[in-house]
Amino acid sequence: MIVFPAIDLKGGQVVRLAEGDMDRATVYGDNPAAQAILFADAGAQHLHVVDLDGSFAGRAENRSAVEAIVAAFPGYVQLGGGIRTREAVEGWFDLGVARIVMGTAALKDPDFVKDMAREYEGGIVVAVDAKDGMVATEGWAEVSNVPVADMARRFEDAGVASLLFTDIGRDGMLKGCNIDATLDLARRVDIPVIASGGVKGLDDIHILSLHANEGIEGVITGRALYDGRLDLAAALAIAGRA
Repeated sequence: MIVFPAIDLKGGQVVRLAEGDMDRATVYGDNPAAQAILFADAGAQHLHVVDLDGSFAGRAENRSAVEAIVAAFPGYVQLGGGIRTREAVEGWFDLGVARIVMGTAALKDPDFVKDMAREYEGGIVVAVDAKDGMVATEGWAEVSNVPVADMARRFEDAGVASLLFTDIGRDGMLKGCNIDATLDLARRVDIPVIASGGVKGLDDIHILSLHANEGIEGVITGRALYDGRLDLAAALAIAGRA
């Protein structure tokens, strides 16, 4: 199972939001590339990066920070946040991003996302962000009337690498990952699922790792790392045994 340390970008800084609220951001640093190197030094081979400003703007707003992260991090960078056009997808892959996460585009223009998934095999991740079981978009500012599982099933034959499932109500809140909802989604679809939102400690990593053979590909963790509640090296060791 993969552990993805998260670097969320707002105004060029490393931040974490509470429940996806841009007005509830905690700043953890002003050097994203240095943070990427710290994660690499702890043993991380994968990184999850989000351009939070881009999620709302629908275009790259922290490009220089992302470029610096990709240049500094020796492993695989997974990037999300406002990536909604072919030009944006091509540009990030050309830069060296390993996988691209698409959420709003997946709901509003699924055919485009399917085309990208077929063209860039193994390179597209569909974000299925949930609020009360319904898909949220536009940086989580809008909640649709589409159930999470229904949206996920639309991409089963499209060749997407995985689904990124986030329980918005837990994101950045250290309440513990919504393991039941994550497993329910993994069991309903044939696409690997990455858990996200609320990871608070090694117990979450351990429980998820026990279900790796049920379609749990990985887990994203952010605030627990920054607050010192989760030791990354220990988390990687547990996940590596899955």
